[in-house]
Amino acid sequence: MDAARRLFVFGFGYSARALSVRLQAKGWHVAGTIRRPVERGRLEALAVTPVPVGNQREMQRAVREADSVLVTAAPDEQGCPGLRALVPAMARAGAFPDWIGYLSTTGVYGDRHGGWVTEQSRLAAQSTESARRVGAERDWLEVARGMGLTVTVFRLPGIYGPGRSAFDRLRAGEAQRIAAPGQVFSRIHVDDLAAGLEASIAKPRAGGIYNLCDDQPCPNSEVIAYAAQLLGLAPPPEVALADAKLSPAGLRFYAESKRVSNARAKAELGWRLAYPSYREGLAAIHAAERAAP
Repeated sequence: MDAARRLFVFGFGYSARALSVRLQAKGWHVAGTIRRPVERGRLEALAVTPVPVGNQREMQRAVREADSVLVTAAPDEQGCPGLRALVPAMARAGAFPDWIGYLSTTGVYGDRHGGWVTEQSRLAAQSTESARRVGAERDWLEVARGMGLTVTVFRLPGIYGPGRSAFDRLRAGEAQRIAAPGQVFSRIHVDDLAAGLEASIAKPRAGGIYNLCDDQPCPNSEVIAYAAQLLGLAPPPEVALADAKLSPAGLRFYAESKRVSNARAKAELGWRLAYPSYREGLAAIHAAERAAP
């Protein structure tokens, strides 16, 4: 095997792709799980080696070769599917990666009525989905202690970036400026998220927990209005929360309001944001779209 470093991702999606691009540019090899053969081509097009979840031999080889492992898959009613698949594979393969990252959510903090939370704040999940994340965090950290694995947990707010931003919702006619006085949210540009993960890989910390978010929590309506301005569109009219006809996921989103501190990640990882607020992030996306052929 060559000397290139290797990342293995359980649940290769939007966030993992951003990290993959950063690491591949530095010579890393990346592998990611697939559940169906039809997904193979999508990963191969990104120069990512597909690993079928149900193929024990390939799973064991992937974890044995990996320097770093990223788990992004959401937990289900039985807990984290990544833990169920990876821990037995690592045990059978005698694998001890330098770094295992688990992507969680700032939803574990619940509603703080606009107040600040840090990684030391009590957990008060208000939805089934967030409660499952609390359980998955606990399970990963407990297994890590028992097996001597270096697991780090990352609590993430809403993730945006190219192809997944307020611009896309505006163009699709789906953006709403919901009037929710006092409601604020944190967010993170996907490239800043990837930079935070890369910084943690460089400084592994067993049992570490980090909030990765930008510096400016704010109302979502403010983000929509700014995106519309950049596109030269009139912002959508404000609509009351009760009249917004939100999906269950949207209602859960607006049931919570908090400001999330990123001070620990900056201090311990030396992480610096390329996009400290939605303004810089949206402006960069817009500029890239305008420059595209």
